[in-house]
Amino acid sequence: MSKPKAPRRVGDKEALSVGTTIRGSAQKLNLVAALIRGRKAEEAMNILAFSKRAMAQDARKVLASAIANAENNHNLDVDALVVSEASVGKSITMKRFHTRGRGKSTRILKPFSRLRIVVREVSFEAGEA
Repeated sequence: MSKPKAPRRVGDKEALSVGTTIRGSAQKLNLVAALIRGRKAEEAMNILAFSKRAMAQDARKVLASAIANAENNHNLDVDALVVSEASVGKSITMKRFHTRGRGKSTRILKPFSRLRIVVREVSFEAGEA
C-alpha cells in the first residue's frame, strides 16, 4: 500500500515552476517579475530575453520550465498560455565576513530568492486580446 497522490497545487488549466535559489535579493527579482505578470508567455519570454537586468536570465529559465511543464505534463496549448502569477520570496542567505582595519570585521550578506511562476491556458475570443 502506497501513500495517496498529493493534490495539485494549481488549477486544471494551470502549470507551475519554481526557482528556489536565484542569486540576488527578492526586491530586485520582484522588479523583473513585475515585467511579465499578466502577459502572454511568448511575449514574456521576449521581454526577459532582452532585459538588461541580470536576474532576467534566471527568471527566463523558470518561465521556460513552466511552459514546458504545461506542454508535456498537462497537455496545454503553448500559444494560449498567460503568466497568471509571478511571485517572489526570500530563500537562504549566505553569511560571509570582510576584514576591516584595527582587527575588526564586517558582515556580508549574500541573499538568494525564490521565484514561483504559474502559467494558465486562456481561450482568446475575437473580442479579447
